[in-house]
Amino acid sequence: MKTASATLPGHRSLLAAVWMVLAAPSWAQVPTLEDLPRPATPPPEIGLVVPAKVQGWRLEAQALEHGEGQLRDPVRAAQLYCRAARYGDAESQFNLAWMLTNSRGVQRDEAQAAHLFAAAAEQGFEQAKNILARMGTPQGPPPACLLQPDEDAVAATAPLAKKPPGRAPTLQRPPVAVPLPANAPPAIVRFVQLVAPDYKLDPALVLSFISAESNFDSQALSPKGAMGLMQLMPDTATRFGVRNAKDAVQNLRGGMAYLRWLMAYFQGDVTLVAAAYNAGERAVERYLGVPPYAETRLYVLKIRVGFGGQTQHPFDASVVQPTPRALLMRKPWLQR
Repeated sequence: MKTASATLPGHRSLLAAVWMVLAAPSWAQVPTLEDLPRPATPPPEIGLVVPAKVQGWRLEAQALEHGEGQLRDPVRAAQLYCRAARYGDAESQFNLAWMLTNSRGVQRDEAQAAHLFAAAAEQGFEQAKNILARMGTPQGPPPACLLQPDEDAVAATAPLAKKPPGRAPTLQRPPVAVPLPANAPPAIVRFVQLVAPDYKLDPALVLSFISAESNFDSQALSPKGAMGLMQLMPDTATRFGVRNAKDAVQNLRGGMAYLRWLMAYFQGDVTLVAAAYNAGERAVERYLGVPPYAETRLYVLKIRVGFGGQTQHPFDASVVQPTPRALLMRKPWLQR
């Protein structure tokens, strides 16, 4: 009588295959970390990216990472986390860093993970703070997932003036008439229009900063201690000779002095100046552009909208030497 196993075609060959897998050395069964895929950085976005879209990328990434309602796809999840991280989503920065640290379906990269943990920690993400305390200060340049998104397509195609000997090219754009903020008190508008030229600043730009900072409330006080119309921090007020930051005139003059300094330091780049006013010039230098903080990215957008979309502003080069990282931060269309 034939056994049941003998009646099944291929039964013995199947057993042999199983035995070969079990008997194989352990290194042949488990892929190395280098065999795991490395997700590609998403291309620049087209059009305005609003917070709801960023949140949507994060939620989709979470579903793909954990296989919620669909097949797991860690590479696609990492790409979506990267997409959201570039726009300052702290939770996406943390989740991507966690994947890179623990090889969760993507190749391990602790150097990139440290930068991502740092960005999330700088926005107040407590878990990221705890992990970063063990990892130490990030080393090397920040990853592409934290660099400023390329969003100024108009500037990229703007015609350049002929380059005079020994001078950098400048963008040639017609002057833009910027409407004043609707809720700007006339007294503040008159003072800014009178005084801003003394600081080599366009009054419309100064009013845009006041609107974004305090909404023209001279008594505004932030949880971090920033005061007045231009929300001067105590150390900034001291740095620019402001004795009483609650006094509206001193506050405005101190804020304009800081803006003049930033304009020279970042060579008239309105985007970088706005980012530095919100997050500090050291953060801008560290990330070679707008830091990957949601608050700062939104703040920069407000300033640029308030200034009629203009991205360049004249500056007084005698105020301070430009940042040593200027060449690294200059846009490609300004390097030609």
